[in-house]
Amino acid sequence: MDAKNKYSVILPTYNERRNLPVAVFLINDSFTKNNLNYEIIIVDDASPDGTANVAKQLQKAFPGRIILKERTGKLGLGTAYTHALRFATGNFVIIMDADFSHHPKFIPEMIRIQATNNYDIVTGTRYAGDGGVYGWDLKRKLISKGANIFADMLLRPGVSDLTGSFRLYKKNMLQDVITKVQSKGYVFQMELIVLAQAMGYTIAEVPISFVDRLYGDSKLNGDEITQYITGVLSLWTRV
Repeated sequence: MDAKNKYSVILPTYNERRNLPVAVFLINDSFTKNNLNYEIIIVDDASPDGTANVAKQLQKAFPGRIILKERTGKLGLGTAYTHALRFATGNFVIIMDADFSHHPKFIPEMIRIQATNNYDIVTGTRYAGDGGVYGWDLKRKLISKGANIFADMLLRPGVSDLTGSFRLYKKNMLQDVITKVQSKGYVFQMELIVLAQAMGYTIAEVPISFVDRLYGDSKLNGDEITQYITGVLSLWTRV
């Protein structure tokens, strides 16, 4: 096992009762096969489907690996990461979706790439190399690609997938940047990486396959699209 590094995987959850066991099993499988030290921090926003109860069962199945933090309601994706960081004991932080859209099999490659040049961030990309999106209809693909093109034209972030949410961070770097992020929802990921680049942190990309969630409905809606456009314009004036 790599004794030098520990990886804190943050999983924000809301109604992920059926997806969470699959995600945790595969995270454990990926880290164990590669002899890597890890913990999983689940931040559940009072899921009415009983996600927190499932997380408690997973704590028993994977002793010492899972930290569960329950909150009183839906408080936003960004605040979930900020909350989880308070309990992270690793020197690296991995953020990913709990709905199995992000396959943990890509984590070892992210770790390998990070080590090649001591990068501050390694972000998964659906839009470079052999990355791709599977399970979305044409409308959803166009929205995602259009969102990235729109942001790239205004912000020039230097990454091909600005709206992605599968990333590896140095924890001290993340703690530094996250205090300056103003967004709380869908725009959070974008703002975080744009600010990191503006502050001089180094970023690498790893192609990933994004697969639409196994169970449940997507949380992207019209309000979040409007929020995204507003967020891009706001960042444009700040960075």
